[in-house]
Formats: sequence, C-alpha cells, structure tokens
Amino acid sequence: MTPGADGPSPRRRGRPSRTARSTGPDARARILEAARTEFAERGYDRTSVRGIARAADVDAALVHHYFGTKDEVFAAAVEVSFEPALVIPGILGGPSEDMGERLARYFIGVWENPVSRAPLLAILRSALTHEAAANVLRGFVLRRLLERIAAELDVPDPAFRAELAASHMIGIAIMRYVIRAEPLASVDPEKIIEMVAPTLQRYLGDR
Repeated sequence: MTPGADGPSPRRRGRPSRTARSTGPDARARILEAARTEFAERGYDRTSVRGIARAADVDAALVHHYFGTKDEVFAAAVEVSFEPALVIPGILGGPSEDMGERLARYFIGVWENPVSRAPLLAILRSALTHEAAANVLRGFVLRRLLERIAAELDVPDPAFRAELAASHMIGIAIMRYVIRAEPLASVDPEKIIEMVAPTLQRYLGDR
C-alpha cells in the first residue's frame, strides 16, 4: 500500500500543516502574545504548547515550528518583555558616568508598564517555583543580557559586576512587585531610580 492511500500521512513534529501555514504573517506574533498571556495567567507549570496554540488559534505544530519546545517559547516570552537587542545599545551607548541611571530607569520602566509587568510577574514567579523555568530565565539573563553588558564594560571582573547589578534589580522586582513590601511597593519610581542608580554605577562603571 502506498503511503497516504487511506488518508493523509502523519505530520512530523514541528512541521506545520498547510492550514497552519496559511494563518498569515502575523501568526508568530499572535503565538508570542498568546504565550505571554498563558504564562501570566496559568504560570509555567500549567501552560502547555497546545494551550498556547488554542489561544493563538493556530495548529500546535506551528508553535513547534517557530519556537520548538515550551522552554523555548518561555524564553521568547522573556525576551519580548525585555527586548535586549533594542535597549542594551542605549544603556551602554551614552556617557559612562550615567550608565547606572540609564539601567535603573529602563528596568523600573519595564516593570512599571502594566503591559509588560503581567508576563514578567508570571515569569519571575515561575522561576522561583519551577527549576525548568529558572533554567530558562537564568540562561536568558546570563547570555542575552549580562554577557552583552559585560562585554562592553571597561572595568575589572565585568561579568561579576554585571551579575551584581542584575541581582540588585531582581531583588527590587521581587520586593516591590511580587512581595509588595511597604514602603517600597508604593514609593514613587523616580525615588527608586534616584537611590539605586549610584549603586549600579559603582558596579558597572567604577574601577
């Protein structure tokens, strides 16, 4: 019997059907937006590739085609929230003596924006409770953010300093947006930037 004589041949994993391919050029963006929403509402553990596909109204094979595994979809959701390729040149490209303020303003701005805050909260909470999510976030922070920043720093131990800066900012995110500890949770963002920028500057700029 020739393949497909009694029906269509099964598709290989990750290879979208013609129907899935015809969903239009915005299919990838719809998948990514659905993934951000699913992770935000369900957390890492309860989010599935099939669930993301349903929310985006595409075949699950198309999700695999664009992103691969759930971990890779998760990593893409992290990246679209931070957009490192767009912001890192701006953080590093200005006067070196203002680098700490630029980094603090960017980071707090991302968290203060309700659109980016919800998926970031889900990502951070997931990383605190699920090792797989923590591995994805760790890899993203190390490879896509800190290594790029460290490569441009003209200071001793640049990787260590970049990690110190990241730990400082992530600590603020946990206390202000996850635990919501007062008075940090309700203080004016400009006050946080004013207080934090000199410390970040010391990490990243002082020799």
